[in-house]
Amino acid sequence: MAAFLLGAVLLIVQPEIVPSRPAINSKTETSSQSVQRELLKKTSQKNDFKENIHSNGSCRQLPQTIIIGVRKGGTRALLEMLSLHPDIAAAESEVHFFDWEDHYRNGLQWYINQMPFSYPHQITVEKTPAYFTSPKVPERVYNMNESMRLLLILRDPSERVLSDYTQVFYNHMQKHKPYPSIEQFLIKDGELNVDYKAINRSLYYIHMQNWLKYFPLDHIHIVDGDKLIKDPFPEIEKVERFLKLSPQINASNFYFNKTKGFYCLRDSGRERCLHESKGRAHPQVDTRLLEKLHEYFHEPNKKFFELVGRTFDWHSFVAS
Repeated sequence: MAAFLLGAVLLIVQPEIVPSRPAINSKTETSSQSVQRELLKKTSQKNDFKENIHSNGSCRQLPQTIIIGVRKGGTRALLEMLSLHPDIAAAESEVHFFDWEDHYRNGLQWYINQMPFSYPHQITVEKTPAYFTSPKVPERVYNMNESMRLLLILRDPSERVLSDYTQVFYNHMQKHKPYPSIEQFLIKDGELNVDYKAINRSLYYIHMQNWLKYFPLDHIHIVDGDKLIKDPFPEIEKVERFLKLSPQINASNFYFNKTKGFYCLRDSGRERCLHESKGRAHPQVDTRLLEKLHEYFHEPNKKFFELVGRTFDWHSFVAS
C-alpha cells in the first residue's frame, strides 16, 4: 500500500530543477527541518501538507534566514554575493509572503513552494526588501520562527531616497509614461515634504523599533550597504560569521568593472554582474535641497545609532 501511494505522489509531482550535488541520506534530519515539521503540523488542521522531498535528498524548506530590507539598500547585491557560498540556497524572486495579504492567506505550504530545493546542510534564504517597513511583518515572522536570523542592509538615508526615486522614474520611462521631477516630490509649500513615502522608508529607527519588539538585536545583522558597494568582501565576511558559515567566499570572487563602475562577481571562472538596472546615476539635485534632506535625517539617524549601538558614515547636518 505504501509503495502504491509513493508511486501516485511521484506521478502528480511536476519535475523540478534541483541542486546538482551528490545525494545525501534523506533520513538525516537537521534541527531546522525538525522545526519546520512542527510548524507545518501546527498550522495544518487536516495535516495535509506535502513534504516536497526529492529523491536525491534535497527538499524545499522554510528559510532559516531572511533579507528583510531595506528597499534600494543593496538587497539584490547582497543576495547574489551570499549565493557564492555553497551552503546557501537562495530564492530567486522576492516572495512578499509576510507583507502581501493575498500571499499570506495561502499559508506556509505556499511559502515553502516558493523556496529552492536545498540539502540539509544548506541555509535557505529569501529576500523581500518591503518586509523591513511593513508593520505586520515582524510579528508574522516571529510566529513562524522566533529563532530566525535576519539580514538588514542599509545605506545613507538621503542616498536611499534618491535611489528610491530613480527606480520609480526609470520604471515609468520604460513604459513611456511621464513622471514628475524629484523636486516635485521633495518640496511641498516651500518645505521638505516629509510625507513622501521614500523619506518615510529612510526613517530606519522607527521601523527597527518594530523589529526589536520581537527579535533581539543579536538576531539581526546590519550590513553597511555603502561599504558593500565600495569594498564588498569585508562585509560578506561578516555575514558569513553571523550565519555561522564556513569561510568559503574570498576576495578573488569580486572584481571591479570599470565600465559599469561597480564590483561584479567571479565564481568558478564564470564572471557575472548585477542587472543593468543596478547602479543607475541619481538625478541632479540642488545642493540646498540635499542639505535639507541631511538636516532632516540628522536626529532620526542619531536615534537609530543609539538603538543599535553602532554608527554609520552617513551625511550628518552640522549647523554653521
